[in-house]
Amino acid sequence: MKALILVGGFGTRLRPLTLSVPKPLVEFANKPMILHQIEALKAIGVTEVVLAINYQPEVMLNFLKDFETKLGIKIMCSQETEPLGTAGPLALARDKLIDDSGEPFFVLNSDVISEYPLKEMIEFHKSHGGEASIMVTKVAEPSKYGVVVTEESTGQVERFVEKPKIFVGNKINAGIYLLDPSVLDRIELRPTSIEKEIFPKIAAEKKLYAMVLPGFWMDIGQPRDYITGLRLYLDSLRKKSSSRLATGPHVVGNVLVDETSKIGEGCLIGPDVAIGPGCVVESGVRLSRCTIMRGVRIKKHACISSSIIGWHSTVGQWARVENMTILGEDVHVCDEIYSNGGVVLPHKEIKSSILKPEIVM
Repeated sequence: MKALILVGGFGTRLRPLTLSVPKPLVEFANKPMILHQIEALKAIGVTEVVLAINYQPEVMLNFLKDFETKLGIKIMCSQETEPLGTAGPLALARDKLIDDSGEPFFVLNSDVISEYPLKEMIEFHKSHGGEASIMVTKVAEPSKYGVVVTEESTGQVERFVEKPKIFVGNKINAGIYLLDPSVLDRIELRPTSIEKEIFPKIAAEKKLYAMVLPGFWMDIGQPRDYITGLRLYLDSLRKKSSSRLATGPHVVGNVLVDETSKIGEGCLIGPDVAIGPGCVVESGVRLSRCTIMRGVRIKKHACISSSIIGWHSTVGQWARVENMTILGEDVHVCDEIYSNGGVVLPHKEIKSSILKPEIVM
């Protein structure tokens, strides 16, 4: 079986982290975002993954070469010379996706994190006999999204309603599809939206079906959702394989700590914290709802909440970092500094407090 992951462009919403690496390689729960998806695909028997990409393909491929051998899965790039939307990349990668088997292939949006019930999706796809299956997830606030209106008993998609003013349903497109090869005949090689142009046509022919995603779902393409996504992911991990979570007197709630990191005396870590490899957390530090990436040092009695600390940064003694502060790679926050929502570009030193959310160039 094959799969295509829509990697797309510059990852502007996750800057300054994406100034250092392409967005799919930014770690989420101590693992590059895209690897969560590739591992899930591998687990259900996908043998080839195509990355649809228009930015830094060599960086991606060099990085993923290691994982090709480790996971035993073939990873290729299909590079756009102009942005082709969400359907155009499928037309571009047509030759890589089609083979003699006639099997359906997966399409995933690279920002989506979930429990990836792909095996169930294959069974669902076979059972309804339509041309395409999409995963949908239920949300509390459907008016912010495009809503998928379905026939309740079969899951057949009736129509799509973009940002509805009145309630038409609470299921939204979760960015995970399983498509028959015939879908490619519907797509021209030009900038095209699969959600707005292709799916409505398949739905009109009554050949599109939606499966409700069990478990959690999050689009982690921007910082606030990334932090929420981490909470949901760690919750799910607690239920599935809690042995991977940290334990001890200094841990509150769900915490993921790489075994190569060191944590000092008298710290309080959690809930919803991920600490990457090679980090040093000195004594008396307080961490909650945050991600600490590889090689970070957090000095004594610093306090970090609802923030992302980029690779090889340092946070000084008694510093306080909160409210969606994002530190890029190699940022140094001096002792006793306060950051309230600062977004700091790589290789900076912060010597004075950031009192309101702003970008530090």
